[in-house]
Amino acid sequence: MADIEETSGGWRKSTRSSQGNCVEVHIGGTVKIRDTKDQEGPMLLVSREAWQAFIDGVRNGEFDLD
Repeated sequence: MADIEETSGGWRKSTRSSQGNCVEVHIGGTVKIRDTKDQEGPMLLVSREAWQAFIDGVRNGEFDLD
């Protein structure tokens, strides 16, 4: 798993995001997800349970391309 870099305000992104082509997450009561290049733009809000299910799916290979 990639290392995590904390950005301003508690937002986090992968250290593999060298050109800003990724998303940042902020984990609180609700998980906020935003585009690194458009930090003032819209955010996707998901529950902590939905975020954990997504992370588990990534770790289990559910989204791997064949």
